[in-house]
Amino acid sequence: MYRIVGIEEIKAEAWASLVKASGVATWFQTYEAFSFFDSIPFLTAFVFGLESDGRLKGLVTGYLQKDGGKLKQYFSKRAVIHGGPLLSDDISAAELSALLSACRAFLKRKAIYIETRNLADYSAYKEIFEKNGFRYEAHLDFIVDTSSEEIVEKNLYKSKRKRIRSSLKEGAVVDENPSLDDVRAFYGLLHGLYSNKVKTPLWPLSFFEALYNKPFARFLLMKKDEVVIGGQLILVWEHNCVYLYYLCGEDGKYEGLYPSILGTYAGLQYAAKNGCPRCDMLGAGKPGQKYGVRDFKAEFGGTLVEYGRFLAVTQPLLYRIGCLGVKILKSKWFRR
Repeated sequence: MYRIVGIEEIKAEAWASLVKASGVATWFQTYEAFSFFDSIPFLTAFVFGLESDGRLKGLVTGYLQKDGGKLKQYFSKRAVIHGGPLLSDDISAAELSALLSACRAFLKRKAIYIETRNLADYSAYKEIFEKNGFRYEAHLDFIVDTSSEEIVEKNLYKSKRKRIRSSLKEGAVVDENPSLDDVRAFYGLLHGLYSNKVKTPLWPLSFFEALYNKPFARFLLMKKDEVVIGGQLILVWEHNCVYLYYLCGEDGKYEGLYPSILGTYAGLQYAAKNGCPRCDMLGAGKPGQKYGVRDFKAEFGGTLVEYGRFLAVTQPLLYRIGCLGVKILKSKWFRR
């Protein structure tokens, strides 16, 4: 027999054991990740699991997120399950269906849609997700071998090596222990990028300040003459994986300096130097669509994978209105 259990019934050791044993485990499904997101005032973290014959066999953890003022929040409230559900390798179809059904029931009045951002291969479970109202959407990612510094260097495209050398020659340095003021300067660059080019929501400064000094987060900032010109924020799942979380750089502003390239390289090197055998670049867009970020990431020598996403729309009308709003914000007309 199986039953759905809440946070008050999930034992820490059972959670840790499931993370250790699961073939789809990521840092985002750990108790450490849940605790961090639960500490952020503007997020509502959630977690529930499925227990079968006294053993935890499935767990869903994520957060409720919304953007902007009251009106925008109303049309942007969503549930994000980063990494996807945490599943035991022997979970049955009936057990997974029960977990997904509980997920929809719990979140249907709290979010317009539920999105799992898969960071592992869920293809074996695709049919079960779809039967439970989760539509599959193709999405790409790059996984980079960081088992050694030599392998990282070898897999780089020649053009990237050249620009890394140029950046270092022109005086760029990587600061692995920046001050909080440096992190705020990095955020200023990141905010400009998202406001003017990316046109998607960015966490507020307080989110990045909350990550400062966390053992699982590192800010690798690019500097020229002590001025922050770019940076890479990474999340570290010790001895497992490094996630390249946020990147920006003032590329083109200084001759011979390529802070975005140097920042990405710094993240890969950090993984190799600190015993993390792989690096997840956290997204490369949709297959069949042009995407400059994918072209940029491809030249670091990673393996292109399609782990995709699952989407369950719980409030269809609000979802359609929200999608229209996003298209307008990203349109050429709106940028004029």
